[in-house]
Amino acid sequence: MIYFWWISGFILAAVWLSRVFDAALGMPTIADLARPEWDRPAPSKSKISMIVPARNEEEMIGKTLPTMLRQDYGNYEVIAIDDRSNDRTGEIMDRIASAHTAGRAGPLLKVIHISELPADWMGKPHAMWIGAQQATGDWLLFTDADITFSPDCLRRAVAYAEESKTDHLVLIPTLIMLTMGERMMLAFFNILFVFGHRPWKVADPRSKDHMGVGAFNLIRRTVYDKVGTHAKLRFEVLDDVKLGKIVKENGFTQRVALGRNLISLRWAKNAMDVVRNLTKNFFALMQFRWPRALGSCLLLAFFNWMPFLGIFLAPGWSRIGYALALLSIFLIYVGLSWTEPISPLYFVLHPVAGLLFMYIMLRSTTLTLWRDGVVWRGTFYPLNELRRGLV
Repeated sequence: MIYFWWISGFILAAVWLSRVFDAALGMPTIADLARPEWDRPAPSKSKISMIVPARNEEEMIGKTLPTMLRQDYGNYEVIAIDDRSNDRTGEIMDRIASAHTAGRAGPLLKVIHISELPADWMGKPHAMWIGAQQATGDWLLFTDADITFSPDCLRRAVAYAEESKTDHLVLIPTLIMLTMGERMMLAFFNILFVFGHRPWKVADPRSKDHMGVGAFNLIRRTVYDKVGTHAKLRFEVLDDVKLGKIVKENGFTQRVALGRNLISLRWAKNAMDVVRNLTKNFFALMQFRWPRALGSCLLLAFFNWMPFLGIFLAPGWSRIGYALALLSIFLIYVGLSWTEPISPLYFVLHPVAGLLFMYIMLRSTTLTLWRDGVVWRGTFYPLNELRRGLV
């Protein structure tokens, strides 16, 4: 049994310490577009098409769409897509459009209403594809209906993308967190995300690391067409991440930047809200394979519980590995506190968050298999079609 404690402790220490050193060296290389050096005009006057799909977003669209129309960038349009909403989303879009005048008052605003979803398409990829067909920009910016933009966001992002010769720019949003449950869960999610997608490695053409976020995917129109558009992702639950994947796989340049207060959103209101928001995604991350889902739960338990258990249960000097793992986890929380409103003290809730994330994985797997598909925004998508549509 003593060998188990020594070997487990060594593995935990090695993995967590590697994450600390990797992040410590990598994170400073990520550009922060809120810094003064990016408060500049873009090198060219390329036209940008902001594409925002929305389904049943009456609570937010009236607040977020005006922020998109108040950008201080001189050459852009906004395309808002009402994707089969059965609330007041389309009505609010039309009201904003009727009150908005292109030209001196701001950019062109197009509103598109979708009434039917074609076969072999998921709603959001289809809405973004429709928006892209109507777009006239040199760049396409795919964003979400709950994102708030600062007036200088587009100008700074385009300046960075063009000066760094980037084909696809991912801007990490600022998450508005008001409750302890949000902070606990989103801190853990950030740590988990960095395990799978190292943002500082995305720009390295030799690395397979890639990224995409629904809040801000800015891509050159020519590149978007060459990688297959959203038609390539027509039945992908994780369409935003997979857009980054196909860009990277096709050899185009990709970068991640921080967008502190340039874009922001309130993604969840409490811990269980995070559970609900991620339920549709987690089994898709496992490519809808239940052995992978169960294996991931075991790995989550080992890497996030064992350091806390081992420090008390391991005998003698074998505790040193668990102590190093715990120190590493705490240092990651310290680093996270520099960019997010999350105290390092949330470290003590790390095992609780780990338990809830295992629950999300099991819940996502069980519900998908029980329903034989995924329900997303009120539409049911069969599991066999989801598996066929995986990228």
